[in-house]
Amino acid sequence: MASLSPRRAVGLMALGRVALGATILLAPEQITARWLGEDNARQPAVGDLARGLAARDIAIGLSVLATIDDPVAGPRIQAGAALADAGDVLGTLLARKHLPKAGMVGTVAVAGGAVVAGLYCARRLARG
Repeated sequence: MASLSPRRAVGLMALGRVALGATILLAPEQITARWLGEDNARQPAVGDLARGLAARDIAIGLSVLATIDDPVAGPRIQAGAALADAGDVLGTLLARKHLPKAGMVGTVAVAGGAVVAGLYCARRLARG
């Protein structure tokens, strides 16, 4: 099995981020219900906040894609993307008592994995 290059991994994570952001923009309640629970997802403010997070993810993903071949900016933007994911992990853990267990665990696992992979890839990109 061939290994995945850091550049390819970063590109795939960025595309996934853009796709997730677009999906949340189109269906915020359906997506946030899995993370925050159906009752929370029905709150109008939650949809508004979800759209803001979606726009953030789209912007981050597009920034990563635009700088992926820049030896200075690329690793820095990728590290910033990983830090945004760390914020998602922290926010989810802080709110865990108010979230469905499956949504909390899933979010921490996915976002936590993105933190680790993102920082690893940023470091590898920086080394060339």
